[in-house]
Amino acid sequence: MTSSSTPNPAPRARTPRERYRDQTRAEIKQIAVGQLAAGGVEGVALLRIAKEIGMSGPALYRYFASRDDLLTELIVDAYQAVADRIRAVDTAAGGRTALHALATALRDWAVAQPHLYLLIQGTPVPGFRAPDETVAQARGVLGPFLGVFAEGRPSGSLEPLVDEFGRWLRDDAAVAAWVEQWTELPPEESAAAVALTGAITAWPLLHGTVSLEAAGQFGGMGHQPASLLTAQVDMLADSFRLT
Repeated sequence: MTSSSTPNPAPRARTPRERYRDQTRAEIKQIAVGQLAAGGVEGVALLRIAKEIGMSGPALYRYFASRDDLLTELIVDAYQAVADRIRAVDTAAGGRTALHALATALRDWAVAQPHLYLLIQGTPVPGFRAPDETVAQARGVLGPFLGVFAEGRPSGSLEPLVDEFGRWLRDDAAVAAWVEQWTELPPEESAAAVALTGAITAWPLLHGTVSLEAAGQFGGMGHQPASLLTAQVDMLADSFRLT
């Protein structure tokens, strides 16, 4: 029996020049990440990268048109890495257990590479505007939290905030689609507003503690940052009555 369907053509093989370009770009980014780890964003310098890689400054600009272009790719890569780490978390247990697992995954990723975490969540780079695609990537990090909070029953003190987020859901189609993607809840469902409230409330709470640890601000204090984060996550779970 002959099928009438046409098989998909095989992908075009990359040329040696294309492979060399990809390898060189990857090497440039690797050196830039090293500079970032050693001296922060201010330490990322194209001319020093060119010198280390053994090419002229003008030649390097064939791979990245500007320092901002290079920072953009580092930001995109970092967001993708942390989103992949968060999405790999098993949240099947739901509730408080899942929330702790997500928070721990975020912290573990951040303290393992604080320079990358602070690149995407730290002090904005003067004059630099992150590309629009990072909004979608940031939502990818928060997405798994939506499903956890969708089963929540927020305390009375949170009701005004839930109402406010409910109005946001109804007024912003992109946010409504994002919530529905992760929860399968349409914007008119009350649980969708609860999910959004929980995820957005979790964001500054987690970021505050994790970024302080990543920046070394807890040094010399007599507590374990992981213990502080655990207590904060429990308080958040209590406020949404997650079991």
